[in-house]
Amino acid sequence: MKKIAVVFASASLMALAACGEKPANETANASNAVVENVVENAANAADNAANAANAAGNAANVAANAANAN
Repeated sequence: MKKIAVVFASASLMALAACGEKPANETANASNAVVENVVENAANAADNAANAANAAGNAANVAANAANAN
């Protein structure tokens, strides 16, 4: 999915560069948007990993509590 996004972003940048109205600014803005998306995706992946670790810790606590209840 990420490869498709990069392909579309590249195609958009080429189309913007081909048009006559402020291609440099439009290309820079599009590039910045792609970079921001990549950074946001990385941050989301880190959050998801932390959430998974918390869930695993919670499951371990539940198991420990169940063992202590007996």
